[in-house]
Amino acid sequence: MRKKNKIREGNPAVTVILYLMVLLICFITIYPMYYVLILSVSDPRAAATMRVYVHPEGFSLDSYKMLIKDMELWRSYLNTVIYAACNTVLMLLTTTLVAYPLTYKRLLGRKYINIFLLIPMYFGGGMIPTFLLVTKLGLYGSPLALIIPSCFSIWNIILMKAFFSTIPEGLRDAARIDGAGVIQILKSVYLPLSKPILAVIAVYTIVGVWNSWFSAAVYLPKTEWQPLQMFLRRTLVENTRQVTESLSPETMREMIKKQISGAQLKYAMIMIVTLPVLCVYPFFQKYFVKGVMLGSLKE
Repeated sequence: MRKKNKIREGNPAVTVILYLMVLLICFITIYPMYYVLILSVSDPRAAATMRVYVHPEGFSLDSYKMLIKDMELWRSYLNTVIYAACNTVLMLLTTTLVAYPLTYKRLLGRKYINIFLLIPMYFGGGMIPTFLLVTKLGLYGSPLALIIPSCFSIWNIILMKAFFSTIPEGLRDAARIDGAGVIQILKSVYLPLSKPILAVIAVYTIVGVWNSWFSAAVYLPKTEWQPLQMFLRRTLVENTRQVTESLSPETMREMIKKQISGAQLKYAMIMIVTLPVLCVYPFFQKYFVKGVMLGSLKE
């Protein structure tokens, strides 16, 4: 006689356990950022004790007001916005121009081009050859060192090619009968239908550039062109820059009067740095799911 399975789909006990596990994971993920937030907006006296755990003790935005006066912070913000915008535009351009020709099955050498793209995707030269190449090209110390080497992604090309392959070839044939050329077909047929994958690649690129700091640490020795994450790293990790260095004497006296600590200023800085990505990401969540599904498509 067949043994009856005790764990069935829709079992209330299993459902409760799964929900509790999900809630626990959400709590572990969200609480550290929530803790930073409530400390940054708490009363300076309460924040100095580091005993704020559930809700803000009092309310104060003085730390944010002081950070607004830090011009180096806004310079790093501007650099990051420039890098994100340039990398996103160039990434979409290079990805589209490489993926689109590979959708033509009669393209000469198409098979070998695919192999040529896959090999460096899994096997890279490493940091030292890349550093030597960037130096020989004269990009060391230049903001172009964070733009040109990172404006091309083989993974994004594969995603774009997979999406292009889902578009019926009949549309391309119909456009060709109407007299459209290769570029016209790309502009009038493929790109209008490819907004989801373009949004996926754009969001991937923006988030990647926004969180990147290692390339800047290697190629940009001067702080003038360093991005926001390097500014945050110098302040929080390396501890080579105190938040109060750039504050005027008047602001320092006001800070002492209000008993705002450097730690609370650092917590406020973390929120300022991460807030744009935290606000943008939920609106593009569906595109991330779409991007994951695209990775499973096969030609």
